[in-house]
Order: sequence, then C-alpha cells, then structure tokens
Amino acid sequence: MRASAIYRSDLLKDKVVVVTGGGTGIGQAIAAECARLGARVAIGGRKPEKLAATQALIDADGGRCFSHGVDIREPESVDAFVAAVLAEHGQVDILVNNAGGQFMSHAIDIKPKGWRAVIDTNLNGTWWVTQAVGRHMIARQSGRVINIVANMWRGFPGMAHTGAARAAVVNLTKTLSLEWARHGVLVNAVAPGIIESSGLDNYGPEMKAMVLAEMPKHVPIKRLGTVDDVAHAVVYLASPAGDFVTGETLCVDGGQQLWGMAFPP
Repeated sequence: MRASAIYRSDLLKDKVVVVTGGGTGIGQAIAAECARLGARVAIGGRKPEKLAATQALIDADGGRCFSHGVDIREPESVDAFVAAVLAEHGQVDILVNNAGGQFMSHAIDIKPKGWRAVIDTNLNGTWWVTQAVGRHMIARQSGRVINIVANMWRGFPGMAHTGAARAAVVNLTKTLSLEWARHGVLVNAVAPGIIESSGLDNYGPEMKAMVLAEMPKHVPIKRLGTVDDVAHAVVYLASPAGDFVTGETLCVDGGQQLWGMAFPP
C-alpha cells in the first residue's frame, strides 16, 4: 500500500470509513487517504462508473474499498446504502458527508426547482445520511461525523442556494455535537476554500480558467487548495488527534474567509 505523505500507515487501522460522493474529486481523495491509513472504506454515490473507478484505484493501491449506489436525497436509498455497508463491514466508525451539488446563478434567477434540488442535496441529503448512520453510532456509543461544507462566511454570491444549505449544515453540526456528545459521537465539519479539483469542470471552461488564473490572487497564501489539503484535514478530525474536538468547523482555505474576494467575483 502506498504510504500517506503525512500520517503513519496504521493510523485508522480497523476503522470503517464511509464517504458519500466518494467517486470523484475531494471525496475520492478522502477515501484514498483513509485507505492508505489502514481503514476499510465504503463509498457511495449516484454514478456507478465513478464509484467503480475509485474502488479500482484504491484496490490497486493495496487498500480495501466497498462501493454501493446511493441517492442521498432519498431516505429509502440512504437506508439501503447504510444497510449494505453494515452487512459488508458490520460497523461504521467515521462518516464523511461529502456528497453535494450546486450550480451558479444570480439569486434572483434561481427557479423553485433549482433551489429545492440544491437544498435537498446539500442539506436534506446530509441529514438523511447522518441520521441513518447516527442511529448505529449511538447504539455503539462511538463514532465520528465529518461534514464537508463551504467557505460561505461572508456570503456566497452566485450560489445563494448552496450558501444557505451549507450554513444550515454548520449549525446542524453544532447542534448534533451537543446532543450526541453523551453517546461518544463527535460531530465536526471541514470547510474547503477554492480547491483545484474535478469539481471545477462543472462550471465550464471559461469559469474554470478564470478560477485558476484569478482566484489565487484573493487567497492570502496565494494558491488554490488541493484535494489532499482537504483529505488531510478530514483525517485529523477522524484520528485520535481529534479526540477532544467537537462542534467545530475547520476552514481549509488559505485564510480566504478572512480576506479577499468572495467566490465567485
């Protein structure tokens, strides 16, 4: 198994890590890093071909990966996914809610269908998965939930729908951290800034080119983030280093939430 660039190889040995949206981009990087650290990884998503590619990548690297289709917007699909993971592995130690989706639009132009679709994925979907896995974690009196959100602290022009949804998930993170602390379940979030990943392809070549060329100027450390930057932050919260951290959101954005232009310009 290829070694992690940061952590010791057995850091997550015998842990079962579930990553939604694990087929591409940030989710794939999180799943691969956890596998390098000895975890048994289960990934879910709506596109079987992308899940299969990630599973093959992890397996070829010497890791252990289980994949299963899931539409996080549908509670029945979520329940089937969690049941499949438990049938395969018998437990879930760490849940990473990475799946999400959005599109760019001026707020005034967002149609009801588009608004509902983004809220249903980024907020409701996160909740359905968290609740389903949370029941198992509470029964075991142990677990970690890590929600991937967004850098929306100063507003999110051009993406009002996802800004609203992600802000709600941050509040949900705080609430669950208090309700579930007595059950040994830690709940945190990671908020990536502008990350150079396959997700940029969703916004078209012109927007992608602008982001790559211009947005580093608005990050204090003058570069975009990488998928590994996010994966390493997730592992910190999933590992024993995060044993006394709950209810927090870790910003992985090079300081952009404090300074510079909000995305998109």
